[in-house]
Amino acid sequence: MESTLTARDRVGVQDFVLLENYTSEAAFIENLRRRFGENLIYTYIGSVLVSVNPNKNLEIYSKAHMERYRGVSFYEISPHIYAVSDNTYRAMRTERRDHCILISGESGAGKTEASKKILQYYATTCPVTDNMSTLRDRLLQSNPVLEAFGNAKTLRNDNSSRFGKYMDVQFDFRGAPIGGHILNYLLEKSRVVHQNHGERNFHIFYQLLEGGEQDLLSKLGLERNAQKYQYLVKGCCPRVSSINDKNDWKTVRKALTVIGFHEDEVEDLLNIIASVLHLGNTQFGEGENGENQITTEPQLKYELFVDLRDRIVMRYSAFGKYSDPLTFSTFCYVTAFVQTQYPRKTNFEQFCINYCNEKLQQLFIELTLKSEQEEYEAEGITWELVKYFDNKIICDLVEEKHKGLISILDEECLRPGEPSDISFLEKLEDTLGGHAHFVTHKLANGKTRKVVSREEFKLIHYAGEVNYSVNGELANQSGISVTVICQSDSQVLSQCFHREEVTDQKRPETAATQFKNSLAKLIEILRSKEPSYVRCIKPNDAKQSGRFDEALVRHQVKYLGLMENLRVRRAGFAYRRHYETFLQRYKSLCPGTWPNWQGRLADGVATLVQHLGYHPEEYKLGKTKIFIRFPKTLFSTEDALEARRPALGETILQAGEVIQSAWRGMKSRQRARCRRHAVDIIRKFIKGFIYRRYERCPENEYFLDHQRFSFLMTLVRNPPKSVLDKSWPIPPPSLTEVSAHLCRLCMQNMMRAYCRRIQPEWKKQMEQKVVASQIFKDQKDSYPQSVPKLFVASRLNSEEFNLKVIQTLGNDKVKYGIAVTKYDRRGYKARPRQLLLTSSFAMLVAEAKLKQRIDYASLRSISVSSLSDGFMVLHVPSEDNMQKSDVVLQCDHVIEVVTKLATMADKKIKVNMSQERIKFAVARGKEGVIDFTSGPELKVANGKKGHLLVTAPKLNP
Repeated sequence: MESTLTARDRVGVQDFVLLENYTSEAAFIENLRRRFGENLIYTYIGSVLVSVNPNKNLEIYSKAHMERYRGVSFYEISPHIYAVSDNTYRAMRTERRDHCILISGESGAGKTEASKKILQYYATTCPVTDNMSTLRDRLLQSNPVLEAFGNAKTLRNDNSSRFGKYMDVQFDFRGAPIGGHILNYLLEKSRVVHQNHGERNFHIFYQLLEGGEQDLLSKLGLERNAQKYQYLVKGCCPRVSSINDKNDWKTVRKALTVIGFHEDEVEDLLNIIASVLHLGNTQFGEGENGENQITTEPQLKYELFVDLRDRIVMRYSAFGKYSDPLTFSTFCYVTAFVQTQYPRKTNFEQFCINYCNEKLQQLFIELTLKSEQEEYEAEGITWELVKYFDNKIICDLVEEKHKGLISILDEECLRPGEPSDISFLEKLEDTLGGHAHFVTHKLANGKTRKVVSREEFKLIHYAGEVNYSVNGELANQSGISVTVICQSDSQVLSQCFHREEVTDQKRPETAATQFKNSLAKLIEILRSKEPSYVRCIKPNDAKQSGRFDEALVRHQVKYLGLMENLRVRRAGFAYRRHYETFLQRYKSLCPGTWPNWQGRLADGVATLVQHLGYHPEEYKLGKTKIFIRFPKTLFSTEDALEARRPALGETILQAGEVIQSAWRGMKSRQRARCRRHAVDIIRKFIKGFIYRRYERCPENEYFLDHQRFSFLMTLVRNPPKSVLDKSWPIPPPSLTEVSAHLCRLCMQNMMRAYCRRIQPEWKKQMEQKVVASQIFKDQKDSYPQSVPKLFVASRLNSEEFNLKVIQTLGNDKVKYGIAVTKYDRRGYKARPRQLLLTSSFAMLVAEAKLKQRIDYASLRSISVSSLSDGFMVLHVPSEDNMQKSDVVLQCDHVIEVVTKLATMADKKIKVNMSQERIKFAVARGKEGVIDFTSGPELKVANGKKGHLLVTAPKLNP
C-alpha cells in the first residue's frame, strides 16, 4: 500500500482514513466509484475491507496472487481479501488467540464469493499433510452442497444465500486445518412453499429434475419438468440462463461423496426432496362431515412420502381447519450470512434480518472502538472520546425483557383467550407508545400516518425506517409440532428433528424468541474472538459489470455503518505505522537519517519529522509507531518524497558508478592475488617433485605434505567397504609403513564390527567353515564348491533315528547324523550305515544295531583323497581290542563330516590328504589299499591285488 500512495490522484486512496474530507459521504462514494472504474474493488477503512461486487471475473485470484499476499505486512501492498485472510491467519498463529472474519452485505453484494475466496486461500496456503488433504477437499466441496440447499435465484441475485452461516475452521499447532463445524441462522422457510414473481425455490429442486438420471427420477416418482410442481412455478421462472442446473447437479453429487455422505444417506435425502415436491402437488379439502381429506391422489411409488402424507392429514384433521401443507423445514440448511437492504414494507423474516443487522452494527462499532482504544493505550497515546450513534436503544426496543417487542409478541401468543394480530398491535401501542423509534398509524402524526397502514408498525432503524405488517405474525410464531416427522424412519429427518422434542413438557419457544436466542449465541461467539471485517457492496441491482448506481451504493454505505466506522477511525489519527516502516520509506528526506540511521528507531523518526517541520498537533510518537493526524501531512511528505526522487535517483546513479568502480577494482585485485597464489603453489609443486627423493627439506616439504594429505583424504573418502574388499590406495614412499598399520587397523575394526553383528547361529557356521578351510583349502578338489553351501545341523531327521539306539545312548545326545556307505575290509562289499556323532564318540549303526563305536580320544587320524570323491578312512589303533581296525566310509558330504568330527573332537585331528592312494589297517599286520584315479564319472570297483579302485571326476582342472 505504501508503494502506491502516489497513485491516489488517479484511483483515489486505498484507505478511506486518508480521505481529506472524511466526514463527506459524497467524497466517500466518489472514492469508491473511481476505484471501481479501474477494477480496484477492494478498499480499506483501517483494518476493515470494503469489497464492491464487480459482477464479472477478475484475474486477481490466482495461486500467484495468493503467494504474493502470503506472509506480507497488511499495508505493504494493495488491499485484497487475501490480505485480510493472511493477516487473520498469521495473527491467530502468533497471538495464539481465536480470530474470526465477519462478512456482511446485502443480497448480491458478494458475501458467498468472499467466503469462497477465503476458504480457497487457506486450502492453498496452509500446510497440509496427506491426512489433512481430505479436510481441505471437504472445506472446498462444502460450498456446492451449502449453496444447493441454501441458495436461490432472487430478483437481486441469481445465487442468493437465504440464511446466515457461521463456519468455524480449527487449526493445529502447525497452522494446518484439522476440523470445523457450521452453525446456521434464520432459515427462509417460506421460500419452500412460495416465491415472489421472478424468483425460484432453492437450487436443489431444479438440479435434481434437470440433472438426475432417468432411473433415479422414476424411482422417486418425478418427471423431468419443473412446470409440473406447484412449489417450483410460483415465481414463473423455473429456468435461468445464467444457471446450469444439470452441471451443478453433477458437482453436488460429487461434493456429497467428498464431504462424507454415504449412499444410503444420499438416497434418504433425495427421498425427502421428492417428498416436498409431491406434497406441493397434494390438495386438501373438506369432506362431507367437515373432516379434512386429500382431494388429489398423485401416483406415488415410495413409502416415505405416503407415510408423511397420511400422518400430515391426520394432524390437519386434529387442527380442525385447512392450512398450507408444508409449514415445516425438511432440510438442514447451512448457507452464507444474509443481510438485505431495508425495504419499505416487509414481514417477520425481514424483521429478524434487520434486528440481526442492528446487533451486528452494535457489535461492530463496539469492537472497533475497543480495538482503537487498545492500540492507543498500548502505544501510550491519549484517547479522545468519539461521538457516534449508539443503536443500543433500538436493540433494547426489540429484545428487552418484558418491555421489548419480542417479549410482547411471546406474551400475546401464549395468553389465554383469542389473541389476534390486531390485539398484538394494540399491545405494542400500549407498551411502546412514546418510544422515539416506534411508530404506528394510531401514534403517528398526520404526515407519517399516510405511509403507515392500520395493520403496520414502523421501526426507525439506525440505517432507515421500515414498516412491518402484523398480518400473520401470531401464526408464524406458533411452534410446529414435530410428532409426525419424529415418527419417520428417515435418518436425515431423525437428525433434523429429535424425538425428545415430542416428550418435552416445557412451553415451546416462539420463532422470534428462538431467533433472538440463537443471535445472542452468535454475538457471544464473536465477542470471544478477535474480529476482522469484510463489508460487501452491490454496485447495481441489474447485476451489470461496470455500472455504479450511486443512490444504491449510498444506501448500503449508510446501513453498513461505513461512515460511522470511518469517523471512529479518524477520531484519532489517520495514519499509523511502525517506526521501521516509516523511517525506511522517508529517511532520504532528512540528512540526519540518510542514508542510514544509527541508533534507536524512535529517535530517528523524531529527527526526521522535526526536519520535515511537523507541528506538534499533527503527530504523536508512540512506543513502536508514529501517529499522523491529518492526511494532508502524510500527502505533503509523500509529495516531498516524489520531488526528492529525481535528485535521489541522480545521487544513487552516481553512487552506483562509484560502487561499480570500487567493485571492479576489488574483483581485479582478488583475481591478481589468486593468480599470484596459484603461481606460488605451482612453483612449490615443481620444486617439490624435483626433490621428492631427497630427505625432507624446505624445497620438498610442501609437496610431501600435500602427498600425505591427499593420501589420507583418499582413505577418508573411499575406505574399504567390507572385510572382503582388499582395495587400498598406493601410499607415497614416506607413508609406506604408516599405510600398512592403517590397513591392518582398518581391517581389524571392520572385522570387529562384522563379528559384533553376527548372530550365534551364523557364528557357529563360520567357525566350522574356518576349520574346513584350514583342512581342505587348496588340498581337495571339491572344496571350492563346498564353500558357499551351509553346513547343516544334521543330515538325518529325528524320525530316521532308531529308538533302540537312542535308548542305548542314554544321556549322550546325537549331535549330527548322516547316511554313509561302509566298505568291508575283506572284499570291499558296500553296506548302508548311519554315522552318528555325539559329544564324545562316533558310531556306525545298521538298523537297530550298534556296529562300531569310535571314541574321539582313540581316533588317530582321517585320510581323504585330493579328488572329488566322498571317501574317508578313520584310522584307529590296531592294538585296541575294542576297535575293529580302520573304517572305510563314503558319503555325499565328506568335507562337512570331517569338519564336524574335527570340531566335536575338540582337538585338531590330523587329516591326511592323498593324491593317489590311501593305506589302511585291515587286521593286525595286514593293510588294505584304495587307489584313486581321475575319470569322467565316479566309479568304485575291486582292482588288482585286492585293492579298491576309486575313479573320480576332476572338478578344478
